[in-house]
Amino acid sequence: MSATNDIRETVREKYGALAEGQDCGCGCSTSAVSCCGTDDVAMTSLGYTKDELATIPEGANLGLGCGNPLAHAGVKPGETVLDLGSGAGIDAFLAAREVGPQGRVIGVDMTASMIARARENAAKGGYANVEFRLGEIENLPVADSSVDVIISNCVINLSPDKPRVFAEARRALKPGGRLVISDLVLTKALPDKVRQSIEAYVGCVAGASLKDDYLKFVRDAGFHDVTIVEERGYGQSGLPAVVVEEKAWDAVASVKVRAVKPVA
Repeated sequence: MSATNDIRETVREKYGALAEGQDCGCGCSTSAVSCCGTDDVAMTSLGYTKDELATIPEGANLGLGCGNPLAHAGVKPGETVLDLGSGAGIDAFLAAREVGPQGRVIGVDMTASMIARARENAAKGGYANVEFRLGEIENLPVADSSVDVIISNCVINLSPDKPRVFAEARRALKPGGRLVISDLVLTKALPDKVRQSIEAYVGCVAGASLKDDYLKFVRDAGFHDVTIVEERGYGQSGLPAVVVEEKAWDAVASVKVRAVKPVA
């Protein structure tokens, strides 16, 4: 098995266990800056409102995000939104409110148990305009030029082939469509011990790219107007233990990136 497949299987196993309630991701902290916080204080610090959180089905928020990409997406009624790495569905369900009954939301996740959980949540909440598809974000199960907005929340850092992810995103977007991502990036190189740690990889750190490289991947995929609309340091809380032990927390930043597929 290739190293890429090894990484995918490790991530799939980790997040499958989390979907089934057998494990915790991203360091298991409940601090306000952690991608494991699920309480209102933690979530509002990431850009969600209490009103938004009150609308989602119970069990849709597993605390795996590092920001609210919808805050910068400008989603309109009737649009089609694609959520890359949709997890248990929190951002997909919030997007469903924005697109309304004439719109559509598609969530894609590579973990079968996560898809099952999201579908259960959709049924509980009566979301007729949301569907969840099993697939890899490097090989999206959607047609060319079929979606208006692509969002993703703390997922692309886990991909071993980020240029492919952004190329697929461009393929799926309609001309003029928007890409809005919340993710973790690096402001400097990680120590070898962190970079080689499986714990740090599934904890959203070791697989993260340097910020400039990340933005270059987006531009090289053919996107225009690539902009960081929000950036902040991540702090120590919520990071894998090896990152804290190696004093590498100052290398990790949370960013929201917005880009547009050119019309022609």
